[in-house]
Amino acid sequence: MPVTVAVIPARGGSKGLPGKNLMKVGSVPLVARAIQAALGTSRIDAVFVSSEDRDILECAKAYGARPIERASEIACDTTSSEAVLLAALDHPDVAALKPDTIVMIQCTSPFTSSGDIGKLVALLDDERFAAAVTVVEDHGFLWAADGDGIASGINHDIAQQRARRQDIPPQYRETGAAYAMRVAPFRASSSRFCGPVGLVVTDHPPIEIDSREDLELVRIIASQTTDETLPAGIFSNIRALVTDFDGVHTDDCVWVDQNGVESVRCSRSDGMGIERLRKAGFPVLILSKETNAVVAKRADKLEIPVIQGEADKLSALEGWAAQNGIAITGICFVGNDVNDVEALEAAGLAVVPDDARKDAKSVADIILKSAGGHGAVREICDLLLTDISRRSSDGGYF
Repeated sequence: MPVTVAVIPARGGSKGLPGKNLMKVGSVPLVARAIQAALGTSRIDAVFVSSEDRDILECAKAYGARPIERASEIACDTTSSEAVLLAALDHPDVAALKPDTIVMIQCTSPFTSSGDIGKLVALLDDERFAAAVTVVEDHGFLWAADGDGIASGINHDIAQQRARRQDIPPQYRETGAAYAMRVAPFRASSSRFCGPVGLVVTDHPPIEIDSREDLELVRIIASQTTDETLPAGIFSNIRALVTDFDGVHTDDCVWVDQNGVESVRCSRSDGMGIERLRKAGFPVLILSKETNAVVAKRADKLEIPVIQGEADKLSALEGWAAQNGIAITGICFVGNDVNDVEALEAAGLAVVPDDARKDAKSVADIILKSAGGHGAVREICDLLLTDISRRSSDGGYF
């Protein structure tokens, strides 16, 4: 049978967004998302990650890929992807497999699926094609301007009656996500387009991460999900739930009477979720910046511990985790505002209510469908309970 290898270029240096290949989307580093997509199809026989960065190579091994330590001369801004792939083909571990097909997968396209990769390889089963590329359909009206700035239509005639968008013949735009090439013509041409090219049309967002704004956008897209479409294994390392109080257990509002006594509105549904999670043996903690008797009373009612008056939530979270023998990467943290961002970034799973502040949403792995005080806590509890039940049936919980 023909042998196909996947090579994932993942340089450590990046001027636009330093360290981006290890940044997380949906709680998984970008390089690991690419690895998971490659390992998820039977059409790939081995997955390699090429990098000059030790941390990236260690991450690659942890997620099941084989590392290729890249030479410094092909680890700079001007290095072409083709140069990286050709060097990978000459690596002893790759050469020993005598691959017929090579697939390049880009870390910066986080929504690439195993299905996309499988279709690329399958397309090369047709001997008419020497290469294949992932694309999206583009039905837009394209324009070009001459040297004087005068515009003219490229795929439409402005002298004719305006065509309907759906009547324009489809064009295809590269997503930049993945490419497949037959090894022999690729070596001969040193080009990813080494002969007749086939197209694999994808239907997910064709976003490439080049900036902080791109990263924030894909995190929001990835987090807008349901329990049926959450990434596989997203809860696998989670061993405790820690939540903020205001804006998570409440709607971030407070009633104050004429004597200055405060009261808040909480959800009984949230309380039931925590009770079920607690009875399943899952540690739960409330961590609040404010010191307020109402928080202590609510925690007492829920029969869970509370830490109050902590402006530095990350330090408090690290201290509680160490005292309880839990890695901070084993904590699911739910927060909603700017003072939760550090804890959200450090936790193994960052979760925010639907009405969380933008700063918190930008680092979230999951954005819940429910708002704070309106079932957000119950929603994350139910997701955790579902995973606990699954792992228990598989014999893999704790």
